[in-house]
Amino acid sequence: MPTELTPSAQYAITVRLECAHKPGWIAKITAVVAEHGGAIRGIDLVDIDRGVSLRDYTVECASTDQAREIVAALKKIKGVKIDNVTDDTFRMHRGGKLEITPTAPLQTRADLSMAYTPGVARICMAIHEQPLASFNLTIRHNCIAVISDGSAVLGLGDIGPAAAMPVMEGKAILFKEFGGVDAFPLCIDTKDPDKIMDFCRMVAPTFGGINLEDISAPRCFEIERTLKRELEIPVFHDDQHGTAIVVLAAVINALKVTGKTPANMKVVVLGAGAAGVACTQILLEFGIPNIIVCDRKGAIAKGRDVGDNQAKQWLAENTNPNREGGSIKKVLAGADMLLGLSGPGLVDRDDLKTMNKDPMVFAMSNPTPEVMPEEAEGIVAVMATGRSDYPNQINNVLAFPGIFRGALDTHARDINEPMKQAAAHAIASIVSDHQLSPDYIIPGIFDRRVSREVASHVAKAARETGVARRITQGSSHFV
Repeated sequence: MPTELTPSAQYAITVRLECAHKPGWIAKITAVVAEHGGAIRGIDLVDIDRGVSLRDYTVECASTDQAREIVAALKKIKGVKIDNVTDDTFRMHRGGKLEITPTAPLQTRADLSMAYTPGVARICMAIHEQPLASFNLTIRHNCIAVISDGSAVLGLGDIGPAAAMPVMEGKAILFKEFGGVDAFPLCIDTKDPDKIMDFCRMVAPTFGGINLEDISAPRCFEIERTLKRELEIPVFHDDQHGTAIVVLAAVINALKVTGKTPANMKVVVLGAGAAGVACTQILLEFGIPNIIVCDRKGAIAKGRDVGDNQAKQWLAENTNPNREGGSIKKVLAGADMLLGLSGPGLVDRDDLKTMNKDPMVFAMSNPTPEVMPEEAEGIVAVMATGRSDYPNQINNVLAFPGIFRGALDTHARDINEPMKQAAAHAIASIVSDHQLSPDYIIPGIFDRRVSREVASHVAKAARETGVARRITQGSSHFV
């Protein structure tokens, strides 16, 4: 039975089929796939022997259930034999997505005597005498740790460290591909903030920076805050600051499209987790004074009981200057911008109609936004989501590779607020004034200019704010 869901590469399968090597068979097979909603991405001939052909059919499906349905339908074709079926996403992950590759030759005794004993002893003593030499003479020159406890993984929640590894490996690939940064995933089996911080302290001599990933709020705030204060290498929680930086970049350009000014805007943030708090902080720093943050209980304001949640206490003290109260639907009235960092379907078309003229809506819950772009059509001036199948995707990969590239190039001690602001302005600058439109306020993730520009701006800000330990005007890590 046909399905209306959209086929996607994430559910692709490769089916190896045997059938007679005669005209009409390929058409018959592709018709069955199409009838059941699949999209054929490729047909590859494997072998022809004694009048029988063996071919791989790569089919994009909309779900695992649809993939099973297509395989079952192919089995029913008389004269067709299924040799095997492979899930392409599982195949990509088989054996992991990373490996260690040496950068030094090891082909002769001379090579060995320099790379290892006895020559390596001279390098060890050089670092012993001057510890900062490790940033030039070891892997930490271009390597960061991606550290997670698996407590807040993507939209999956608390799935634990082992199950979080594929995500952390993927993060490491993105660091390398877009920033030339070597990154190593370290998923640790504890949710105790003190133990997580102890682990980070202990591995810090190996790395040039630490990227905290998918650690649930409010623990993530304490962990990052303490490590930033104690360690002499950058510590960056991407779920907070990567999101905030890209959101600010999109806001900078959305303001140009709408003609709104930061000082006169009312912004409603739906979600008071790690990303919600960080986005609020960076927007306040940018110059938007009237921001209202809503959690499950409604608007956070001075005087509202938020328990012992320090992050929400900070929000109560520093946001919502007019002390508006009530649900998201109530405080959204008259707002110029909605920033959704919460969950699917929490806002509807009628809610958007109560907003100010030409509102901006960033509905970033994945895979289903707080409000779908189709519902917002005709009401909002600028719409953005976290999805790749709609315009204006807010994606952290626009920020973190270039940020760490700039930090590593300058041997920075920290990634501070001016560096984050610089990164946001760098991302925004990629979209020129003549390109700017409601459907194009943020560059695409495969625009290779982004990481270079971010790295350059971040490095400049590191030097200007005194956190750089190495003065450099560029990077040799981009290809």
